[in-house]
Amino acid sequence: MNKKEVAHIRKQFKLDHDLLSLYDILNVYVMKETNEIYHWERLPFGLVDREKQELYMGNFKKLLTGELDHKLFELKFQDEAEEPAKVMLHQGLVTGDPEEWQDLMLLLVDRMLADTKYEKDTVITFVRGQYHRPTKARNEASEESEKNETFAHQFILCSVNSTEQQRKHLMFDYVEKEFKYSVIVDPIVKLSSPEQGFLYPSVTDNYSDINRVLYCTGKSNYPDPQFIEQVLNAESSITAMEERAYFEDIVKEIAGEHLDSTTIAQVYEQIQQVIEDGQGEEEPATLDFKDVERVLKVSGVEDVTAEKVERAFETIIDDRNYEMKAASVMPKFTTKSIKIETKVATISVSPQDLRYVKQVNYQGKRCIMIEVDEDVVIEGFTLSTEEL
Repeated sequence: MNKKEVAHIRKQFKLDHDLLSLYDILNVYVMKETNEIYHWERLPFGLVDREKQELYMGNFKKLLTGELDHKLFELKFQDEAEEPAKVMLHQGLVTGDPEEWQDLMLLLVDRMLADTKYEKDTVITFVRGQYHRPTKARNEASEESEKNETFAHQFILCSVNSTEQQRKHLMFDYVEKEFKYSVIVDPIVKLSSPEQGFLYPSVTDNYSDINRVLYCTGKSNYPDPQFIEQVLNAESSITAMEERAYFEDIVKEIAGEHLDSTTIAQVYEQIQQVIEDGQGEEEPATLDFKDVERVLKVSGVEDVTAEKVERAFETIIDDRNYEMKAASVMPKFTTKSIKIETKVATISVSPQDLRYVKQVNYQGKRCIMIEVDEDVVIEGFTLSTEEL
């Protein structure tokens, strides 16, 4: 599943979209004190108040917002799971009986509650429906509607949302002309910030992949392993943050702990070139040990050999044939995504401008030197230039 496919699904979640149909919605309220279901209700989505529909749509869209391998993870189901969730989800997908779908989703909720203690009252929402994806780009000059040539995808979406207590307010009563103290005990369901969830099935090349699920986490780079393994019975996935750590450790294993900023900048430029060369491809660009060898050599790292890089892969990852996603191993190239933190200042710089930052020794003290093309202005004062 690539980012274009995720973006297409996300854009469907708005009211009155002609390519999206939502059939049923199931809400389950879980009490934190007992960790048990307090209440649940299932309704045809069309019978839900329109104001509530808008809130749900915003929640579903928010759940599917984020980058792959950061907040969204396409996961493969485990092959040898007892009572696999894949079977339950597939049965819920194909059944035409709303009550059977409801019972299957409640079984999933039981799994969520089995080994997890929620810190707050929690609402688990399931929705089932169908969306359409055009088989080709729409031809505006053609009289044929894009709906005549589409792939139909049935799906189940789950969102887990915590609740919070409303704040106490001082209110003014226009009728009685007096100030009143207001305490509302009903909790608020935080639909604007889902904590986790999933979309089943995943989609690849316009086809539903019933062997995979798209897991969504509200906290970037921190998927819930218990939810993934025990609830979904899926295989864990490497996050982008973990892959970046792999890459950094491999480079340190080969080049040592100390690199100058120019070399680091050149490494990032080479990786960015790999990413740009892979644009338009179905699969994201990756780096194997041969690619890393080439990147380091071109960037000016000394004494780089295929044997050294291969051995570093084996040492760090325990897999010489592992392929890292190129986009995962570096910060955002054109934004100030690198933070240089010192006890007196934090400097933000983009990877492409890292070459203009150097650590130098001045009068026996380590200093950060930044090359600039213009005068530096601080609080309206232009800094004078000192000759070293």
